[in-house]
Amino acid sequence: MKYSVCQAFLALVNISSVISLQIFDERAATVAPPAGLPSLSDIISFAKARPGGTCCAALSYVLGTKVVYPVSVGYVGTAASYWSGQEQAVTPNCVVKATTTKDVSAAIYVLSSLSVYTQFSNECKFAVKSGGHTPQKGAANQAAGVTIDLEALKQISVSADRKKTSIGPGNRWGDIYPKLDAQGLAIPGGRVASVGTGGLITGGGISFFSGRVGFVCDNVINYELVLPYGKVVNVNSSSSPDLFKALKGGSNNFGVVTRFDIKTFESGPFWGGQVIYPITTMPQQIAAFVNLAGAQPYDEYAALIHNYAYTAGSWIILNNYEYTKTPAEPYPSIFKPFTDIQPELLNTMRVSNLTDFTLELAAASPAGKRALFITLTHGLSSGLLTEIYQAADAAVQPIKLVAGLVYALTFQPLPTAITTKATAANPNSLGLDASDGNLVLTHLTVTWTLPTDDAAVTAAVNTWLQAAKAASVEAGLSNEFVYLNYAAPGQDPITGYGAANKANLRSVSQKYDPNQVFQKAVPGAFKL
Repeated sequence: MKYSVCQAFLALVNISSVISLQIFDERAATVAPPAGLPSLSDIISFAKARPGGTCCAALSYVLGTKVVYPVSVGYVGTAASYWSGQEQAVTPNCVVKATTTKDVSAAIYVLSSLSVYTQFSNECKFAVKSGGHTPQKGAANQAAGVTIDLEALKQISVSADRKKTSIGPGNRWGDIYPKLDAQGLAIPGGRVASVGTGGLITGGGISFFSGRVGFVCDNVINYELVLPYGKVVNVNSSSSPDLFKALKGGSNNFGVVTRFDIKTFESGPFWGGQVIYPITTMPQQIAAFVNLAGAQPYDEYAALIHNYAYTAGSWIILNNYEYTKTPAEPYPSIFKPFTDIQPELLNTMRVSNLTDFTLELAAASPAGKRALFITLTHGLSSGLLTEIYQAADAAVQPIKLVAGLVYALTFQPLPTAITTKATAANPNSLGLDASDGNLVLTHLTVTWTLPTDDAAVTAAVNTWLQAAKAASVEAGLSNEFVYLNYAAPGQDPITGYGAANKANLRSVSQKYDPNQVFQKAVPGAFKL
């Protein structure tokens, strides 16, 4: 049953008539609204006057036509913009189509206030959407609640000294890279053009440049952040070092980021592309992967995505190679163990720009299908990689006839060259350091067509994870890090950051969000 603002008041009145209502109104009066907004008491009065007054009605009172409802063009457009079929099917009561930071501030003020005062009623729960690429239901879309869509916050500006780019969370990486390519510049960011900025950065983020500059979050120098109750702050190493660290891996647990300021560097065309091989080349492939991922020193220009894809009843190997050195250096020696492998079924290797390479990856990841990610992290061993592939092959057998099934096992190097770029002066919350050694980030990505197959697919990927984790433990190569951006429902990436980082994240949350709005009213993604 929906729990409206009016019903919240009736519950309070039933407990202690005038006294309870008075306490409510006194509390409302103590919350100062952001500049230009009506008081909370006025907002409540408006909502109470509406038939079945709701948080959506209160938002409409403050934001007018920027709040859209089912069947409207704006509402349908937001639904269609999610990547996975699960998220496209979620139906919020209304959508806030924010166009400015001020809009976000107003929405967060209303939702924070009414969530607390209605004891976190379901209709006041909310989600925040950047690109909407996280596949699980409810990650960035709130059923029977409110979704804040940041799609229109698409600012992109480069500083006069060309060392900083400011981007809005409504951008997808394919919006940003063409503008930077044209100026001979780059920033660390997503490798798939259709992925949004907000979730990728706050979850850590891996880029083609990570060997040189670390996780994407390590390169954020300032966040414009809307805190609970709508206060807008700039968060950096000087203003709020505790919150600055927390945002680097802390996901959606602290507020809504409305602008990222990111370190920018000179960059031009570089060598990259895809090569597809038959599965019979697997022994050479794994040897080449171990050679590259374990190289001492690691070649920081090298970026590799090593995929085993099962579709239409058979396996293929698909590798993405990028070598980001400029001027471009085709076929560098670090990739020679791969590029010597024959036969090749397809080869798109070329010199091109960042935009082109990210569009190539996006083309292999169309929107609208059911989807699931699941992940683990472990040390480097050819024997372990082989066992994990064998576990994936065994797990796919019960679901190989699922309609539209595409099932991909991916290995990515996670060397100390990446994990040690965070420093004491610029820390992150991910919990990785040199003591972890060179790691492998492993994950399954599965897409399929029908909701009726959800349970079978979920069971299969969980079977794989259990087997892969057991193999890594048996080999003495298990690592507790769970990359948040690849994590499945039921996984716990925050705990994977380590006890100290988790405790710090919780402490920062209590400091900046004492009523725990972003823990209790924002149920999507991974909570602290």
